[in-house]
Amino acid sequence: MSLPTGTRFALRVPMSVVTLKSSEAADPAAPHSGGAMDRIVETKRLPLRLKLAGAAALTLAAAGTFRLAAPSADSQTVAADRISIGEVRQGVFDDFLPLRARVTPLVTVYLDAVAGGRVEKVLVEDGATVAKGQLLAILSNADLQLSVLARQTEVIQQLNNMRSQELALERSRLDNARAIIESDAAAAKARRQYDREAALVEKGWVAKKTFADTAEDYRFEQRRAAVLRTAQASDERLQSSQLAQLRSSSVALQSSLGIANANLDALNLRAPVAGQLTAFSIQIGQSMKQGERLGQIDSPGRNKLVAGVDEYYLGRVQPGQAATLDYGGKGYRLKVAKIYPQVRDGTFEVDLIFIGPEPQGIQRGQSLQARLILSDPAPARIVPNGAFYNDSGGAWVFVVSADGKSAEKRPVRLGRRNGDVIEVLGGLEPGERIITSPYTGLADKARLHLDLSTKD
Repeated sequence: MSLPTGTRFALRVPMSVVTLKSSEAADPAAPHSGGAMDRIVETKRLPLRLKLAGAAALTLAAAGTFRLAAPSADSQTVAADRISIGEVRQGVFDDFLPLRARVTPLVTVYLDAVAGGRVEKVLVEDGATVAKGQLLAILSNADLQLSVLARQTEVIQQLNNMRSQELALERSRLDNARAIIESDAAAAKARRQYDREAALVEKGWVAKKTFADTAEDYRFEQRRAAVLRTAQASDERLQSSQLAQLRSSSVALQSSLGIANANLDALNLRAPVAGQLTAFSIQIGQSMKQGERLGQIDSPGRNKLVAGVDEYYLGRVQPGQAATLDYGGKGYRLKVAKIYPQVRDGTFEVDLIFIGPEPQGIQRGQSLQARLILSDPAPARIVPNGAFYNDSGGAWVFVVSADGKSAEKRPVRLGRRNGDVIEVLGGLEPGERIITSPYTGLADKARLHLDLSTKD
């Protein structure tokens, strides 16, 4: 195919422009010949700075697209069908605590071996109803019996010694009293003699030397009586103190003798209270150690509930608080009788006793659902209770957006909670929705993308 003489055309290729010129255009004076079929191709290239600018623009566009498409480090995509969502609403907060309680006897008295020994007789069977003081079993312990007899002998000897000391002190008291009586009599006699001679010595009927001797005897008897009284008072104080100590020692020895006899009598195992005998499985010939558990006696027909409470409520549970129980279509009232503050595995225990009649047909060891009333119902902003509270501690939640496609982390203030709802004190408004399922592995995330494609 030939081209008209003088024709110019352009061929566009990437990054360059090619222009074809006829030979005649290059040299108009050249003659027309078959050489006009050859053409000279000229290439025009873009400047280097334009190429660099284009490459930079393409790099920025790719980086922006990657940033939009790739998730950030503080966000995560979560399947919508694997989470639970609850709505914040205005309602009434019933401040109660659901409890899983166990039926146990109201009073349990344990039977322990006060003194070890060999079982000689078993007089009742396990599960029997016994009366207070009823003989249950007989044990024997030869060493204990000999020890008690030796103790009895020792105590009796000490008591006899103390009685002898008491007799000696009493005899000394009587001797002092007799000496004072004699001294008083001698002093009185000397005074009478002194008075008679005093009247006669002035008339010269009694010699002055004789009167002087009489006066000296009188003064001596007075001084002797005074000294005896002082000695008697001192002896009386000492004797009274000694007698009090002896009597106290005598009481202690008598008590010791009573304990020894009680240990011997403890070999005869008796029921301390009336009730149902349980866990009593001793056999004739069995050797029991001192302090070993032999069984227990449960109060007949009277029960209580023992419930475990989360340690979060340790400061809010007080003795006397009311509780309720629904059983067999009827409601029963209870109250907190005792709190065991020892925390084990995150819980502590409380005893609940019935106020009024107990439910008929409950069995010991049975589990029942009770409700502990912490305070009166009151209007409040509430949100459904969920496992999220254990992960966030009530300090923050994930709030779901209006379109349901994402959830943002937000600090909140949550207050009281029961088995159904949690009280909202701040950070959430009625109508907003939050994720109530566990926040495991999401504590460091600020935003969640909810994948709705997984939801039916």
